[in-house]
Amino acid sequence: MSSRAFTPGFTGATCLALALGIAAAPVFAQYPGQIVKKDKDAPALRSIGVLEWTGDEGKPKTSRLVPVTVYDGQALQDGGVYLARPQPLAVSSEVEYELERNGTPLGLYDIRRAGQEQGSWVGYGLWKPLPSVKPAAPKPVVDDGGFNPNDDKPVLHRKHKEASGTSDSGASAPAADPDRPTLHKKSGSDDAGNSTSSSGTAADSDRPTLHKKTSDDSSGTPPGTGSDQPVLHKSREASNDARDGEHSGSADPDRPHLMRGAPASSGPDVLPTLMGFPVNMHQAVAVSDARNHPEHPWNYAWANPDDEVKMKEALEDVARKALGLDVPPPPTTKRSTAKSHAKPAPPPEPAPLLDEKFRVFELAYGSGATMVLSAHTDGPPKQQKFVTLIAQPDLYGNALVLLKNVTDGEHLDETPRMHLVDAVDALADNRGELLFELRGASQRQFALYRVLRGTAEKIFVTGGGEYGVASNE
Repeated sequence: MSSRAFTPGFTGATCLALALGIAAAPVFAQYPGQIVKKDKDAPALRSIGVLEWTGDEGKPKTSRLVPVTVYDGQALQDGGVYLARPQPLAVSSEVEYELERNGTPLGLYDIRRAGQEQGSWVGYGLWKPLPSVKPAAPKPVVDDGGFNPNDDKPVLHRKHKEASGTSDSGASAPAADPDRPTLHKKSGSDDAGNSTSSSGTAADSDRPTLHKKTSDDSSGTPPGTGSDQPVLHKSREASNDARDGEHSGSADPDRPHLMRGAPASSGPDVLPTLMGFPVNMHQAVAVSDARNHPEHPWNYAWANPDDEVKMKEALEDVARKALGLDVPPPPTTKRSTAKSHAKPAPPPEPAPLLDEKFRVFELAYGSGATMVLSAHTDGPPKQQKFVTLIAQPDLYGNALVLLKNVTDGEHLDETPRMHLVDAVDALADNRGELLFELRGASQRQFALYRVLRGTAEKIFVTGGGEYGVASNE
């Protein structure tokens, strides 16, 4: 994700702030005659959503955009109900979002219509590619007769003399072009069109001559019509309408015509609606902002690649312990006084973590690593256990867990499963927050967590209820 919604050069995009100018006009009451000046420093609206789709990236089969939050410059508002008339402003028609992954733009998504799924508003539209900047055309290379064509300095050239002909003043004149048309002054003519030159020679026989149309040449002219008068021809539409009987001779150019096929004004195509939560569903952060913000990649670069392996193994041990997968140490046997030459048994393999995801972010320039690990156990859905960890390295190079969320299939509505979507700059302050999906058995929410000063604080949750409170250790 970049912390911007539109890069310079994007055209034809209707942002969230443009829709606000129409939707929020009656909200601010004013006294009659009062003039309110718009503050130049007033913050623009910034909407955050999640695009969910199936199929290939860039060419999805089904899709929907779930509004999460709208930042109005002072607080984070619920995007699912903000200025709803009846649909929320975040999913109004013609609002454009930029899709991002880890701060990198993926494409654009234009909202065309909105609807409700399980009581919540979602938007439907089209995925469009990012606009490409056309490279400037190279300058043509001009051959100046020996001079360097790449030299930008002006050069003066002397006019070359032509070998043929001179003007009356003695200056050289360009040679006559044999194919160039020549205008001749008419010396004399009679009414019959016979013209002769002043020397008595006949006019050029190959020269085209315009003749006035006579009655003999007017083939097809109705009788009684003058030769100099324009002739009206019946149009094809009029001849077709003459067959109707009652409309004979009264063709209306604005008259609608019935045609086969879909009309041109039937509206733009919209991707099929995504319903439910299929297994192959993908998610990406969507940002809409009227202001341009520079791109801000969230990936963290380790100074030593071994540190990443060390931190991942440490968090995997914490996850196995939280899921009850930690293997007890092998039983110890009483050592005999005699020396045993038997080799020690190898340590058992660690229990596997299913659907393990490990990501590392740099949520602010110059900040340390913020790690997120999630996994679950195997078994029937009701018996599966889920864990999500947010951690940072401490001063001693160990993994410090800031938040631990553990739940199982039987208690998802009490403690939902935390699924990381991505990092996003929700407050337009050039700092990233972690966007999680809190999914239960029958409902879900989205939550933003800010990691700062060794803590992971939830700063926003959709719906505003207590559902989705994660255990923190």
